[in-house]
Amino acid sequence: MPATYPQDVIEGFRPITTASVADAVEQVGVRGYLDGAIKPVSPGKIVGPAVTVREVPAEGAGAPVHALKAIDESAPGSVICIAADGADIAVWGGLMTAGAVANQHAGAILDGGVRDVEEINRDFAFPVQARSTVPATTLGRIRTLSLNEPVVLGGLTVEPGDLIVADGDGVVRVPASHVAEVLLLATEIEEREKEQTKLILAAGSLQEGLAKFNRI
Repeated sequence: MPATYPQDVIEGFRPITTASVADAVEQVGVRGYLDGAIKPVSPGKIVGPAVTVREVPAEGAGAPVHALKAIDESAPGSVICIAADGADIAVWGGLMTAGAVANQHAGAILDGGVRDVEEINRDFAFPVQARSTVPATTLGRIRTLSLNEPVVLGGLTVEPGDLIVADGDGVVRVPASHVAEVLLLATEIEEREKEQTKLILAAGSLQEGLAKFNRI
């Protein structure tokens, strides 16, 4: 089963931007950010452990049973992450969103397409990030392969239980083994940036602010 995190850890990440989280992950020696092509289609901050699903394009395939199982059986607060090789096929839609809302999940990250975007934005306060929007149904076009095994999502290997943090800038994966360290580092980065911004505004000089904090 994927890792779960104390609520204070989830809430600690919530106000921190993905830019600061991505920088903090790099400080522990790995890449954290997913491809920029995965973008918000239904806005909102996402913080929660990854539940991973692997799907591949395949004509004549059946229902996405692993994704349906993930939605109904994962712990509340999970982030449903579907890796579909960037397929321009909707691996998520309105009914799956309804199921995710009913099960109190935190969001969905899709390396593939999403449909029913008008419905999702109209009827649900549920954040979704996806590689594309497309009306093509999953049924008969996608073969489902695995649930809660490592997947490649947005150019990055995501393990079940890795912490996913997403906002308007994109998506960051925090390895489960580094969550506490990254939270501390990202919080420090945010605080330094606030002080740096104050200095730039007070001094009227971008270069002075950059020189003092050695950060851009």
